Amino acid sequence: MRHLVNRTCLKQACPVALDRALMKMHVGEEALPVGGGALARQASEPGRASLSDSGDAFVRFSDIQKTYDGEALVVKNLNLDIARGEFLTMLGPSGSGKTTTLMMLAGFEVPTQGNIFLEGRSIQNVPPHKRDIGMVFQNYALFPHMTVEENLAFPLKVRKLAKAEIETKIKCALDLVRLGAHGKRRPGQLSGGQQQRVALARALVFDPKLVLMDEPLGALDKQLREQMQLEIRRIHEDLGVTVVYVTHDQGEALTMSDRIAVFSDGVIQQIAAPAELYERPQNAFVAQFIGENNRLHGKVVAMNGATCKVEIPGAGNVQALVVNVEAVGLPTVLSLRPERVRLNPAPGSLPNVFSAQVAEVIYLGDHVRARISVCGQDDFVIKLPNSEGLVQLEAGAAITIGWTAEDCRALEPS
Repeated sequence: MRHLVNRTCLKQACPVALDRALMKMHVGEEALPVGGGALARQASEPGRASLSDSGDAFVRFSDIQKTYDGEALVVKNLNLDIARGEFLTMLGPSGSGKTTTLMMLAGFEVPTQGNIFLEGRSIQNVPPHKRDIGMVFQNYALFPHMTVEENLAFPLKVRKLAKAEIETKIKCALDLVRLGAHGKRRPGQLSGGQQQRVALARALVFDPKLVLMDEPLGALDKQLREQMQLEIRRIHEDLGVTVVYVTHDQGEALTMSDRIAVFSDGVIQQIAAPAELYERPQNAFVAQFIGENNRLHGKVVAMNGATCKVEIPGAGNVQALVVNVEAVGLPTVLSLRPERVRLNPAPGSLPNVFSAQVAEVIYLGDHVRARISVCGQDDFVIKLPNSEGLVQLEAGAAITIGWTAEDCRALEPS
């Protein structure tokens, strides 16, 4: 259930971005109007996430390209629709184009080609401070000489809101991020996680319909980062604000997102809900980048509807699910998640069964990770949950492993 009190307290949207952008705000300027529209469709092809004909995108990237100084394209022919109230994460390695895409949406970069729309209206010539966008950065961008309350009050005072209204909005924003007792402290007196909450509160204090986050948790330790992931997700669910989030951390993306757009070389390779992305990667890059997976290289020797037979040199044949290999005789890479490998399966229970030897065993608390030699590879990994009946593996032990055809995906080599 949405927390309507928070929504009421944080009404009247206005942008909060970099400190420089805050300083450039003009008194009395109106933000770009927003309102209406809904989206509910997954991407149907790499690099494309479109609406059904029945609705309009809240944010739309249309044929966007970006290059610097005429060099190679950083973002290539990007078409992407984002729903009102959606939490969309742009995920990818450094240099993949995700942050550049976010900066174009924020207004800090200008597309070389194409157009960006906010609720059907082009924001191509709208300056950052008039886009009605809140922004949260990894380095927090808080004023160190101001208290927490003063940091939140600054953009409100620039707009000359009444003192009572400012106080109400600050209280609601601090309560939202659970920092109501810290308003009189300065940023230097707060922990990293608390500073990040203040930055989030400042981005939300005017209740913007769109909030952008550029790797905001990158400077935090693992435990605090995981706590903040849940906190940001909670706030998103409470307010229903649209969030576009950039990260290179796949676990972060899987935890927080409604959909994830996986970037590589300036192109969205796949966009889908977290479970869809993890369970059904559409190409070898996505399979490798999202979660851990075993890769077996071979050649397609037979196809039978949704499945195929793949010959692994020196190891025999593997039954696999056809994803994007098109014909017999073509090379393929098989993708298999370590947790989908079964240990010592019953005879005849699985189509793919191989003898293997344990090379290394690592105890990780909730599961055991074993590196084994199988199918001519020494880096094949299996994961076994630490539960009752767990088989105790030792280095050098001979074992049998197996998996279903549906869990083994035949992909075109990247």
